[in-house]
Amino acid sequence: MSSSCIEVANIRDNEWYRIANEMLEHAGIKINGSAPFDIQVRHPNFFKRVLQEGSLGLGESYMDGWWECERLDMFFTRVLRAGLEKKLPRHFRDTLRILTARLMNLQSRKRAWIVGKEHYDLGNDLFSRMLDPYMQYSCGYWKDADNLADAQQAKLKMICEKLQLAPGMKLLDIGCGWGGLAQYAARHYDVCVHGVTISAEQQALAQSRCSGLDVTILLQDYRDLNAQYDRIVSVGMFEHVGPKNYQTYFSVVARNLKPDGLFLLHTIGSNKTSNNVDPWIDKYIFPNGCLPSVKHIAGVSEKHFVMEDWHNFGTDYDTTLMAWHQRFLQAWPEIAGNYNERFKRMFSYYLNACAGAFRARDIQLWQVVFSRGVENGLRVPH
Repeated sequence: MSSSCIEVANIRDNEWYRIANEMLEHAGIKINGSAPFDIQVRHPNFFKRVLQEGSLGLGESYMDGWWECERLDMFFTRVLRAGLEKKLPRHFRDTLRILTARLMNLQSRKRAWIVGKEHYDLGNDLFSRMLDPYMQYSCGYWKDADNLADAQQAKLKMICEKLQLAPGMKLLDIGCGWGGLAQYAARHYDVCVHGVTISAEQQALAQSRCSGLDVTILLQDYRDLNAQYDRIVSVGMFEHVGPKNYQTYFSVVARNLKPDGLFLLHTIGSNKTSNNVDPWIDKYIFPNGCLPSVKHIAGVSEKHFVMEDWHNFGTDYDTTLMAWHQRFLQAWPEIAGNYNERFKRMFSYYLNACAGAFRARDIQLWQVVFSRGVENGLRVPH
């Protein structure tokens, strides 16, 4: 196909075009329009593909170059605010994925390692350039920050302050990533940190980053943890646990936390309680992931903990993702030889789609602090 847009006049009688056009009009989006959120269609089968295949068809057709959009983030914000994803016919494969998520444990011990290999092991060349110096692959805190590095450092400080870290404490970091939080906590709060990850690439860089500090980084499944810690933290990992394992996860935290300890959970969350599996994200970005809801977290935590604080700063994830996208594009000439153009389109689509979802308030970012009941209460800084 030519790289130019298709002639709309030639396909106006196409039933697939008519349905797609009517749907997009509800979101104020035009086909081959001039606004930055309008879509430029390059393949006549685009409309049929998306209407038949839903989210997967939309994402894969973008990866294949069938359509363009100057501002994907704005496109997705409009689509989600208009509720268009609910109007798409559900393709059999989408239905099958949801049924599979309900019936199977997609985050079993064996399957839990898949996301580490397929996403977090993509390459430190990519993540070290896209992320901040602490390599935080989670939402920054932009309340008083105007750049990514400051926002991520503010997030790290806020976590440590919420946990009331003090010298000599033992901190467990479940899903420690590239060791940025472990490094920050050990250096600034003089604590001993044990971190666990299921990514070999993350472990190697985290060990190097934390060299000389009282930090141990293990390649280990969280279910095998069995020690006693003053504080436990988990940032951006609960999204990979899965509803069938939530009870096990909180049991593990309870087993490893001292009676007077504190636990901070930092996770993306869904507005609705369901098996929130987006087929495109599941296939290309985070295999076997699933977003928890307020009900999910409240239901599995009440057996073990008192919920001391629930902090939502999901709109900050929009800003974080757009900063990552800008840095990704800036770094692309340096790393392009290790990937390909389809990967670039895939990764850009992922970052912008997620930014649009947070901007539309379709998904949230929560930090929840738990205890077993602190005498006189707990004052949690925000």
